[in-house]
Amino acid sequence: MRNATCMNDYLEIDYGLECLAVAYKSNHAEIFKSTLDAIHSGICEEVVELFDGWSPRFSRQTYLTCMSEHQDAEDNYGRLSMWRAYGGVTRVAIVLNNTPFLSDSDALGVKTSPVEYLSHSRFQQEFKGIGEAVRTYSDLLKSESRDMLKARIFNMFKFAALCTKHPGFGEEKEWRIIYTDELSRSEKLVRAVKVIGGTPQPVYKIPLVDIPGEGLIDVEVPKILNRIIIGPTEHPIVSRDAFVEVLERSGVENPDEKVFVSDIPLR
Repeated sequence: MRNATCMNDYLEIDYGLECLAVAYKSNHAEIFKSTLDAIHSGICEEVVELFDGWSPRFSRQTYLTCMSEHQDAEDNYGRLSMWRAYGGVTRVAIVLNNTPFLSDSDALGVKTSPVEYLSHSRFQQEFKGIGEAVRTYSDLLKSESRDMLKARIFNMFKFAALCTKHPGFGEEKEWRIIYTDELSRSEKLVRAVKVIGGTPQPVYKIPLVDIPGEGLIDVEVPKILNRIIIGPTEHPIVSRDAFVEVLERSGVENPDEKVFVSDIPLR
């Protein structure tokens, strides 16, 4: 199981919320608001009221598993910036195949999304583009009930807030698994309390088990694992041997071919 934990920096949500608020109050949102209100009068005001009621809970009720995109060129040594920022003492990168993350399955009640790295001005331009798309497809949106359209707008705002970061972090190429327990209760995630970085906190564990009947496949360890890279550390060979043994117990074929030792000289 992988643990989905609360974010280690609440400012990441604050930044996304701020970008959204500034864009929504700017003239870049006029097409968006006028088109939707023409479909269902007053719907934008209703969404804002709903969203404002929920947004303070996002930092406390949202659980994330955060990962970085892995490039083929990094297969043998990983990414130095991530070793430095998140590697800790042992520095191990677990590289996963992306099939489950691109799946449409809702079996676990979680969502996956890439992070967008946007300045305030770029966010406003993106918002304007969404408004233009809403106007283009307004006839299609008219077929949506008021409640359904309101839910779609709310979710758009939610993911815009949760998946927007400052462009200075762009090298992370982050993807997130997102779970908000009060919005989408899941019977399959396992709640627990763990001490992380010295702080006791609730987490949700994601069971690495395929649920083919609900469209969730290639989640089990032998299928989802691409490789393990042992980063710059004091005892890389000992760590490698330990991971090979653990992978063998987990049913991974030829585990010794899945574990690599990075040759980056971390200083």
